[in-house]
Amino acid sequence: MTATLERPVTVSGPSHGLVGTWHLTRLALRRDRIVLPIWVVLLGIMPSTSSGTFETLYPTAAERAGLTASMGSNPSLSLIYGPAFDLSTAGGFTAWRLGGFLALIAGLMAVFTVTRHTRAEEDTGRAELLASAVVGRYALLTAGVLVSAGASVLIGLVETGLMIGAKLPAAGSVALGAATAATGLVFTAIAAVAVQVAEYSRTANGIGATAVGVAFLLRAVGDSTSDATWVSWLSPIGWAQQIRPFADERWWVFLLPLAATVVVGAAGYALLPRRDVGTGIIPPRPGPAEAAASLRSPFALAWRLHRGPLIGWLIGTAVCAAVFGSVASGIGDVVGESQQAKEIFQRLGGTDALVDAFMAAMAGLFAMVVALYGVQSALRLRTEETAVRVEPLLATSVGRLRLLGSHLVFTFGGTALMMLLSGVLLGLSNGMRAGGAGEAVGDMVLASLAQLPAVWVITGLAVTLFGLAPKLSTAAWAIAGLALLLSLFGPVLNLPQAVVDASPFSHVPKLPAAEFTATPLVWLTGVAVVALVAGLMGWRRRDVG
Repeated sequence: MTATLERPVTVSGPSHGLVGTWHLTRLALRRDRIVLPIWVVLLGIMPSTSSGTFETLYPTAAERAGLTASMGSNPSLSLIYGPAFDLSTAGGFTAWRLGGFLALIAGLMAVFTVTRHTRAEEDTGRAELLASAVVGRYALLTAGVLVSAGASVLIGLVETGLMIGAKLPAAGSVALGAATAATGLVFTAIAAVAVQVAEYSRTANGIGATAVGVAFLLRAVGDSTSDATWVSWLSPIGWAQQIRPFADERWWVFLLPLAATVVVGAAGYALLPRRDVGTGIIPPRPGPAEAAASLRSPFALAWRLHRGPLIGWLIGTAVCAAVFGSVASGIGDVVGESQQAKEIFQRLGGTDALVDAFMAAMAGLFAMVVALYGVQSALRLRTEETAVRVEPLLATSVGRLRLLGSHLVFTFGGTALMMLLSGVLLGLSNGMRAGGAGEAVGDMVLASLAQLPAVWVITGLAVTLFGLAPKLSTAAWAIAGLALLLSLFGPVLNLPQAVVDASPFSHVPKLPAAEFTATPLVWLTGVAVVALVAGLMGWRRRDVG
């Protein structure tokens, strides 16, 4: 009697590469059960809540009549907010004021979501374990894309439903919500390409975030330059605004983001089988056979890990500070004769002079953005830890506090350097246009550095989570985002002061014109120090990994 060997049955066809997609999607949704609802709720409610302030800002028909002409003809305002198509209605004003920023934030959300569920999984080695099971080649990428695309669409639906509930026109509400969703879809596709090109998640996030920044810059240049309006049509964010919600909607523009999503997304899927798991299309540059003497310390290693993001953030800070400082002199056209709008800017800036109020608000805005770098940098060692690159270092003579301290030098020193740079360029660009550059630089440097204690509170809390609750360390992003939203929209929406005070940025003296008070800065610095010490002690005592 002879034994016969049966040939194993294999699954073929285009669906084979998607085996396991549903299970990975459910896993991704479970992991993001806190983060994604925050994105959806915050982005979804912004337009409807902001639309109610229009009648308060401009209560008379005479004030509303000249808004489109005065703001639409101001290149400084077009650079920040985009083209003003029709500002005579609450919906048109809301779309002009928030449409570009909603698209920008939705794009960043899409990039981070796709990267977290694809390239970051490869960094930690979990993707390779999954690939050894019954999981298709395209399943992981498809799960990340589905979660990101679904979140983008859900944000658009929430926006639309709440705006219609606020009694805004249905057509404009659908257009604005769909524009935000379409932008998220485009950057979902761009992120699908970035995770194939880059070898590490931080590089993929950098590529995706750069794409979002370039899109915003192209939109700004096209909208603020009368001879180059075509440039804004090269930007997905520009497409979102060219749909013209609440201003004779142009539905055909939706074909552009949908086509870009299909084409770019297909490129991401085409690149996937051309690389191995854990590698990128662009191979890393091989290093020397022996490490240089300059790399024989934890500080040198930390510099090697932080220098790329730090340099990129410094360049972005310099460009944005120079641009926003140069438009400060035209801020009066934003409010016109509206006393209510003037009061809101004064609440944001804390001074009776509108230009000074705008510059103070800009110092605060840059501090909020720099705090995001602080969180990213503070959690860099957590990335190394989950990738099992920290344990071999600690097995040598390198101590825990020495290793973490080397990283925190760039965390706290980098935030200080960015705030100093933003102050110099905000003051210099404004002073060169309005006169008195030397005095303006000095005032803005002081205003920017006064924001540092608030930045360090957010950064210190990130270190606390890393040291005491490493599994919850990503919640530091939620803390920074909540502080940013409370500071930006709390005064505009007339939220209770107790709610606004939950943000450390609300306690900083609003320089340059407001009176300097050291007491809140001392308290904020104390909170930052306590948070930092708690994180250091937690890191010293807890298990690694």
